[in-house]
This record gives sequence, structure tokens and C-alpha cells, in this order.
Amino acid sequence: MSEDLIRYDILTQEALRGVIRKVLEETARVGLPGEHHFFITFATAYPGVKLSRKMQERFPTEMTIVIQHMFWNLEIGDTAFEIDLSFDDQRERLRVPWASIRGFFDPSVKFALQFDLPAAEAEPAKAPKEVAAPPPRTRKGPGLASVPSVKPGKSGSRPAAAKPGEEAGAQVVSLDAFRKKD
Repeated sequence: MSEDLIRYDILTQEALRGVIRKVLEETARVGLPGEHHFFITFATAYPGVKLSRKMQERFPTEMTIVIQHMFWNLEIGDTAFEIDLSFDDQRERLRVPWASIRGFFDPSVKFALQFDLPAAEAEPAKAPKEVAAPPPRTRKGPGLASVPSVKPGKSGSRPAAAKPGEEAGAQVVSLDAFRKKD
């Protein structure tokens, strides 16, 4: 087998992160359409991630945020997005580089993406090495999913949630729960 000089694996991950970017651009522009909301998991030790010291200590390697009812100042950039979220009734500003994202899940339509991160960039130097995640894939139920179209919702900025467990019965779900078991 010949060597992949084109690096399809990297191109695929960049393209799928572009899906997340497009969805968040639309969300920043018109708010969340319908029942859509997002769980975004990212490597907190990745270069360019910005968190408060308190949040970095609480989540030294990985963090999942929820964009649903309470969010502010969602800004989309070429290399990252920034957002204000509420954690324990404290407003926090986060900067999340696209390349730091490990997973994206929209439970309203059971759409999920997961990504590999180079081990050196995904973890702090002192953290033990983890087994690499499987290649990126989309999933809806047992088969493959197409990217859900984002339809404009109500105009104006619509807040979304970042505080896991804020709603009655709400909880943060690990993306591993949706990963296909071998």
C-alpha cells in the first residue's frame, strides 16, 4: 500500500470542523432554530484555548459545553470561536480553537461528529496518554447521517445554555455513549 501524501485524514477532519463552524455562524446570526442545541467537547490544554484559571483547574484535559438557553457574544473566527457561558452563576468567556474540538453532538436530531487530536496537542505534558479516538464519523441512529440543514429561526440573539444540569432533568452526556461499540 502506498503512502498517503495527500493526507485525506487531515482534510476530512478539517471539512467536518467546517460543518461545526457553519452551524455556529448561523447560530450567531439568527439564534438556535427549533429544538437544536449543541454539546461541544474540546481539549482544554490545546494551544489557543482560553479559559479562566478556575475552569482550567476544574477541567485540565477536556471539557464539554452546552449551547442551548444561555449564551452571549458568540463570535466566529477563522481559527476559533469565542462565547460567554454561565458556570455556577458566573459568566465565563471561552475561546475554543476549531482544531481543539474532539466532539460535537446535537441531541435534537441525534447528529454527532468526533475527531482525533494529536496526543501531544490534546493533553498536558503530565497527563497519561490515552488511546486515540476513532476517525471522524457522522452518525444518526444506527446508520450514517447527513448534515442537518440549519433553517433560520426567530431573529435576534437567543440565549443558549452552558450550565450542565441547569434545566430539570438535563445532564451532560459523554460522547462515548454514542460511539459505536465494537
